Amino acid sequence: MSKQLGFLVDTEKCLGCFSCEMACKNEYQTEVKPRWRRVYPQKEENLPYPERNFMSLACNHCADPACLKVCPVKAYSKREDGIVLHNHDRCIGCRLCTMACPYGAPQYNEKERKVEKCQLCYQKIDRGEEPACVAACPVEALKIIELNAFPSMGTVKSLPGFPNIGITRPSIRFVPPRVGMQIRRDG
Repeated sequence: MSKQLGFLVDTEKCLGCFSCEMACKNEYQTEVKPRWRRVYPQKEENLPYPERNFMSLACNHCADPACLKVCPVKAYSKREDGIVLHNHDRCIGCRLCTMACPYGAPQYNEKERKVEKCQLCYQKIDRGEEPACVAACPVEALKIIELNAFPSMGTVKSLPGFPNIGITRPSIRFVPPRVGMQIRRDG
C-alpha cells in the first residue's frame, strides 16, 4: 500500500481565526487572491443544532486527482507520498484544472495568468517540519496524517456541504462537530 499524506481537520476545535490562511500567505508571500487555504463557516442548515463551526480547506491532494488528469501540458504530478504538485513554469493558464477540481483548490492568478494551489509545503515536509498552516493553528485543529496508517475512529471522510468524495477520493478526514446538549432549568 502506497503512502498518502492528507489533512485532518478538527471542526470541533477550529475557531475560524484564519491563522492557517495567514500563515500560508506569509510563507509564500502570495497576493490577496488566490487563497490556497480558505476557512469556511459551515452552514447552519447542515448542522444538527444551531452553532458556529468552521472548515479549513486547501488542496486535498486527492488519491485520484482530477487536476492531474485534465492538464494538457502535464503541469501536475503526484509524489510517492501522495502530495499533488503543480509546476508553475509548465502551466499555460488554460484553467481546465480549476473546472475539473470539485473542491476549487486550483485557482487562477489574474496577475500571473497561471493557476496556483497548495503544495502542502512539501519542502518543509521533506525537512521533517509541519506545513505553515498546521504549525500556525493555535488550537491544533489542523494536522497532517498518513491516511493509510491513520486510525479512522471518530473521523469522517466528508461533511454536509462538502463536494462528492467519490469523484477524486480527497485525502482529508474531519473530526465532525459533536452534538451539544441543551440544559434547561426547571421552573
